[in-house]
Amino acid sequence: MKLNIALLAGDGIGPEVIDQAVKVSDAIAKKFNHDITWTAALTGACAIDAVGEPYPDETHEICMKADAVLFGAIGHPRYDNDPKATVRPEQGLLKMRKKLGLFANIRPTFTFPSLIDNSPLKRERIEGTDLIILRELTGGIYFGARGRLDDGNTAFDTCTYTRAEIQRLAKLGFEMAMARSKRLCCVDKANVLETSRLWRETVQDMEKDFPEVTVSYEFVDAVAMRLVQWPNTYDVLITENLFGDILTDEASVISGSMGLMPSASIGIHTSLFEPIHGSYPQAAGKDIANPLATVLSAAMMFEDAFGLKEEAELIRSVVNKSLAEGIVTEDLAGKNKAYKTSEVGDWLAGNI
Repeated sequence: MKLNIALLAGDGIGPEVIDQAVKVSDAIAKKFNHDITWTAALTGACAIDAVGEPYPDETHEICMKADAVLFGAIGHPRYDNDPKATVRPEQGLLKMRKKLGLFANIRPTFTFPSLIDNSPLKRERIEGTDLIILRELTGGIYFGARGRLDDGNTAFDTCTYTRAEIQRLAKLGFEMAMARSKRLCCVDKANVLETSRLWRETVQDMEKDFPEVTVSYEFVDAVAMRLVQWPNTYDVLITENLFGDILTDEASVISGSMGLMPSASIGIHTSLFEPIHGSYPQAAGKDIANPLATVLSAAMMFEDAFGLKEEAELIRSVVNKSLAEGIVTEDLAGKNKAYKTSEVGDWLAGNI
């Protein structure tokens, strides 16, 4: 199969972890007789430095022509520490999501048998956790009207949703639930927010179309509490943009490291696959960053974008093997030997 993939390494550790995902993907392509064409493009702070724009038109054209996008991370301290910066790397991420129509962010959360005691949560609370949070990605407060009033002393951000935006995400959630345990949780704040009441009303109206799915409705604060108490009681959760941003980062600690969790953003024009962690600029260039989340994102790409399940399963199996045998970077090594980012990538590709 010919696979045309846009490669957006981004900032910080992005290029280093992306390099390992490319190594692993190329090993898969060789083993299964696929032909991958990688097309690199700029985004984030590096794009601002090069052309003054965090998501250039040229990058967008490359993504539009690709079958899938493999993405690293964006962000740089000089923008984080300057609240008055008018152009920021994160603007590129929001622009990319909007222009590519990436309306659904899929974040799986699961445990690794060999790392279950690395989690800050007790084994008995997290064992068997295998959930998916489906976050709406192109609406809500991140894209609503915002501004300053009263000579800059009053600020506002507006959260807006349409029924159609909710329906397309909820439909994906119902379909995922049907393929899993037929349980769906709609996360909102319907006791306070009008947008949440529209979410709940819309999902309730859709229940008749998926009669086999059992739907629960929970407030976001209650879900935040239950995620650290009994995460294994959840299966598929759907929620709006801001709630999803917070809950998915909270859920990431269940596995024991943010460097382990992959994600996918499903869109109208293409799909994007990325690790959930940030650009971790303190580690950039040191060859110490954990590449496994990016490698597992590549596994999601093979399965979800191209339907290549066997290839995806092989990647996951060698990742589990690396964890079991201690072929890991310093964030997971503890008192044992820590391997470099590039060494982990070499080991994974070699085992494939």
